[in-house]
Amino acid sequence: MAEPEMDGTAMTAVADSLVRDRAALNGSSPLANEDGVLLRLRTLLPEFTGALQRVAEQVLADPAAASRATIVELAERSGTSPATVTRFCRAMGFDGYADLRLGIAAETGRARSAGWTVDIGREIQPNDPLERVLGQIMAADTRAMHDTASLLDLGEVARAAVAIAAAPRVNIFGASGSALVGEEMQFSLHRIGIPVWAWTDVHNGLASAALSRPGDVALGISHSGETGETIELLAEASSRGATTIALTSFPRSPLAELADIVLLTATQATTFRPDALSARHPQLVVLDLLYVAVAQRTHERSHAAFQRTAQAVHGHKAAKDS
Repeated sequence: MAEPEMDGTAMTAVADSLVRDRAALNGSSPLANEDGVLLRLRTLLPEFTGALQRVAEQVLADPAAASRATIVELAERSGTSPATVTRFCRAMGFDGYADLRLGIAAETGRARSAGWTVDIGREIQPNDPLERVLGQIMAADTRAMHDTASLLDLGEVARAAVAIAAAPRVNIFGASGSALVGEEMQFSLHRIGIPVWAWTDVHNGLASAALSRPGDVALGISHSGETGETIELLAEASSRGATTIALTSFPRSPLAELADIVLLTATQATTFRPDALSARHPQLVVLDLLYVAVAQRTHERSHAAFQRTAQAVHGHKAAKDS
């Protein structure tokens, strides 16, 4: 049975708004293929509900099959109706189903040419040889990196770098796997003399956030953008005047809505590596870029600090044979 028309209309309005936002950001038309159909779909997925979500999940589960399927076949596979598939196409910014199929086919063709789709979307089986598992992980991570590069607004990265370079204090907030990523960033910035702290304990993090002042920076890391503790910590820092940065995969998440600057990542999940775990490498790439951008803007200070820190730990390295 088809979903009520209100579901399709409401979701189309939400999706159209997101597509227009991205178009304005990139200075392109809503149907520009810079981001790719599947990347756009993964970004919009949390906004879909009910029947539209089932269509979206079916397309993402097997894009190649979706590009070959008729509208009736896709409707049957997703347990929906052709009318729902049509609403889904419009929500994605396409005039009709033929345009959606062409977009998916073009993207999967490019991915095959680049060697990214060897095993993307295939479940890893308990008896799979490690070389096949390695190929699947490499393909998924390669695709996620390219998608992240497409999503990332370099203007936002530059804004974040300027803010961090001038900040008297930088706080980094994250929980679980995001906390590990935050500690990597703290280590990198610390080596070039940036006054930075990474907080995983909520109480300690809140105490530090409460002492924030205008000019300070708070960076919140959360793949979903819905981690309550990270949102609370960033909100506290924001209320004290700090410039806030969100690193997330979802531009309409609570964390992103709260932040002054949003840095987006893309993921490509595999068996045993759901989105939250698959997000780690793209997150590290974005933060590496941000770190280098900060170092560029503080070149003399950063170079001197890096030399001093390297010299300080040099005596603890194993002696080489002469």
